[in-house]
Amino acid sequence: MASKFGVFLLACYMISAVSVEAAASFYQNIDLTWGDGRGKILNNGELLTLSLDKTSGSGFQSKDQYLFGKIDMDLKLVPGNSAGTVTTYYLSSQGATHDEIDLEFLGNVTGQPYTLHTNIFSQGKGSREQQFRLWFDPTADFHTYSILWNPQSIIISVDGTPIREFKNMQTAGVPYPNNQPMRAYSSLWDAEDWATQGGRVKTDWSKAPFTAAYRNYNANACVWANGASSCHGSTPVASWMNQQLDATSQKRLQWVQKNYMIYNYCTDFQRFPQGLPKECKV
Repeated sequence: MASKFGVFLLACYMISAVSVEAAASFYQNIDLTWGDGRGKILNNGELLTLSLDKTSGSGFQSKDQYLFGKIDMDLKLVPGNSAGTVTTYYLSSQGATHDEIDLEFLGNVTGQPYTLHTNIFSQGKGSREQQFRLWFDPTADFHTYSILWNPQSIIISVDGTPIREFKNMQTAGVPYPNNQPMRAYSSLWDAEDWATQGGRVKTDWSKAPFTAAYRNYNANACVWANGASSCHGSTPVASWMNQQLDATSQKRLQWVQKNYMIYNYCTDFQRFPQGLPKECKV
């Protein structure tokens, strides 16, 4: 298994290398948007930290908006007793009918695993949750979390391993995010009412401030500005624009979902007594 996994990671690297855009400084790519100084850009723009205390959390957003792209970010999550905290990383448009591709890392008590909560909104409708445990300690080191969004599908990956795929099924009547530009966002905030074990475990403020760290923000993407995409016209089509899961990637996706998925809305018959959503049946 280990050797096959190594080959898979090498293949992913070679695919992504076709359309490389070097990870630039956070000063160039990111605006700290809230937190009154709790968000910090350090090391000449190579490192960003968000912190949370009892008064406030913090957050940032990308300077650019994108209409399709592959967005990578290295995160190191809040260590120790992170119960009640939520670290988010997501793409979103604005408004009541917004689109969103959402990753939320739900903290836990010391020694217990984080939950990675994912959701996809299209035209304001979400309720497409899938939740996962991770196969490593996400607080011990940085790991790469990627969102691939193209006209065919949305693929969420961790260290190059796909964990979720949402295909464009508009022909079956399922809305798909394909016409609203989105920014990248991240935040660290308190959600002790629901985040950890259904809200049974509260935030231990004696451990504050809680801090998450970021590096290597990389957006290989179509930038949307002044009503137009940077990918239109004579611009060569990037490899990610048509990228889909190959047979090896499908096997890795199945491995993750078999061993590390802990909730899937598409199997929650009790939640949907009138029938599962359309995309679960296609």
